[in-house]
Amino acid sequence: MICGSMQFAKKMLLAKKKLEKLGLTVKVPCDIKKFIDESNFSTDNHEEDYKHCLENDVIKTDMKSVVESDAILVLNYPKDNIEGHIGTSTLMEIGLAYFHNKKILLLFPLPKLEKARYSHELSIMQPQILKGDIKNIKKFL
Repeated sequence: MICGSMQFAKKMLLAKKKLEKLGLTVKVPCDIKKFIDESNFSTDNHEEDYKHCLENDVIKTDMKSVVESDAILVLNYPKDNIEGHIGTSTLMEIGLAYFHNKKILLLFPLPKLEKARYSHELSIMQPQILKGDIKNIKKFL
């Protein structure tokens, strides 16, 4: 299961294609098509996003995908002046993956602790870091 900010929906689909070429079966967030097809749709519009998430049961659907997967790959690209950004939904998905003993893979290192307090807890979960190269995933699966 690929996780990350929906701002990177197009990058998620590119990552999915690369992983499938490596022979992996890959899930992506259930509403990825909406973010790609409707370029003006954003999670920053809280009212619209709230309605969309409720109508489509987005959080539960994506959490189910996490539980059904062997591993999660977090595309933690820089965002909001934070290297290795991880948003709140992704943070919940990582916690769920950890609880269910799934492999946790991050494309980039965790954010610095002074930028993101949750980096401490995530480091305790010992995610594997792909050092920016998705092909490194084969070392950990």
